Amino acid sequence: MPQNSRVLQQGWQIHQQGRVDEALAVYQQVLAANPGDAAAHVYAGIAFFDKRRFDAAEQAYRQAIRLQDPFPVAWNNLGNALRMLHRVPEADECFETALRQQPGYISALKNRGTLWIWSGHVERGLRWYEFGLQHAPQDAELHRNLGLIYLLQGRFAEGWPEYRWRWQLPGLSRPACSAPLWHGEQLEGKSVLIYPEQGLGDAIHFVRVCQDLSQRGAIVYLHCPLNLLPLFTTVCGIHQLLLPGMPLPPVDFQCSLIEAAEYLQVYGDCVAKQTPYIAVSDTLEHYWHRWLGATTGFRIGICWQGNPAHHADHFRSIPLETFAPLMEQPGIRWISLQHGYGSEQLSQVTFSERIEKLPSTVDQSNAFLDTAAIMKNLDLVITIDTVTAHLAGALDVPTWLILGKVPDWRWHLHTSTTPWYPSIRLFRQQRLGQWSDVMQSIVMALSVFRK
Repeated sequence: MPQNSRVLQQGWQIHQQGRVDEALAVYQQVLAANPGDAAAHVYAGIAFFDKRRFDAAEQAYRQAIRLQDPFPVAWNNLGNALRMLHRVPEADECFETALRQQPGYISALKNRGTLWIWSGHVERGLRWYEFGLQHAPQDAELHRNLGLIYLLQGRFAEGWPEYRWRWQLPGLSRPACSAPLWHGEQLEGKSVLIYPEQGLGDAIHFVRVCQDLSQRGAIVYLHCPLNLLPLFTTVCGIHQLLLPGMPLPPVDFQCSLIEAAEYLQVYGDCVAKQTPYIAVSDTLEHYWHRWLGATTGFRIGICWQGNPAHHADHFRSIPLETFAPLMEQPGIRWISLQHGYGSEQLSQVTFSERIEKLPSTVDQSNAFLDTAAIMKNLDLVITIDTVTAHLAGALDVPTWLILGKVPDWRWHLHTSTTPWYPSIRLFRQQRLGQWSDVMQSIVMALSVFRK
């Protein structure tokens, strides 16, 4: 193996460990010694992409193509970078080129489908996923993607079986339990271990199934992370909460919270009656009531940034500066519900003095108890699609949820309300990458809401 290839492989191993900056330094070292190494430009482009530096990724891939063409991998990656820059026609041309150079290239077929779905052309994107399955009928990612889109469309009978393929992908794991998976069997007198499988928002969203399982006669054990334990002590139907590292009891069945939702068919109008299903102590609620103090204006909490590591964060998080039209509305007391990521924007916006910052001690343990109690003292929460939205919905707090052009499957495509959370109203982006229209809709809605 040539020296450059060995060094690039070493960099790639570092890259796969999540040490992107170190890997990029390796790729740039190779390029400094040999600027004509097309593969090194592609590796650098991947690192730039992972760092959300999509313009730099585009330039790296274009340089690779100038040095070596045909190069289907570079064309595919270039299409992906342009997708993140919302340059949809250009991205599609790149995927077309990659597929012309390498017919049946599965990554390009997946990315082409994702391009059209994220830009709002769902049926067109579905066709590319389905075409991909003709070439790779056992590809778990394609099946998972199909399942998510079917669920987004409300096609649950088709969506759930396809979505089960997610368990064949890396990233999901189950507790060390030997009990068989629950597939909807009778539960009277039986015990079941259930557990979150994805993020905190998913856990808060689907923990409601505990009550359903209990009402069917099950003894319910919930395995949950430490930072959700205080919240979940208020959820009905749980026999015992188990933390990671605790011994697991013998049970008759096991399943994840989302799997339980699937087999209980917990969607549609039947879920509306279940909120609120998380509570806050009167003591904590009153404490934050006193802290917030008396006010003659509306109290509105806002959240604008999710975890940047989330695969769709680029399409859901909003720069705080975008909220500027809302800040012009008189008689409103704006309160930041932002923790961690995105909080630095509070000192960067022109209307910083309009937003109240909560004490740094709020939810230092990420237990969400303080945030929940603060929400109970607000007139309204305005948030992007992150754990904040699920917490507010589970508490039955009036909430306006800002969604990108194509949202997560649970919010579907066209409605302004959701049966998951009766207190949530949906505000949808109409143009990919453009939030100004959404904010204007919220401004108009605020004038009616406050009457």
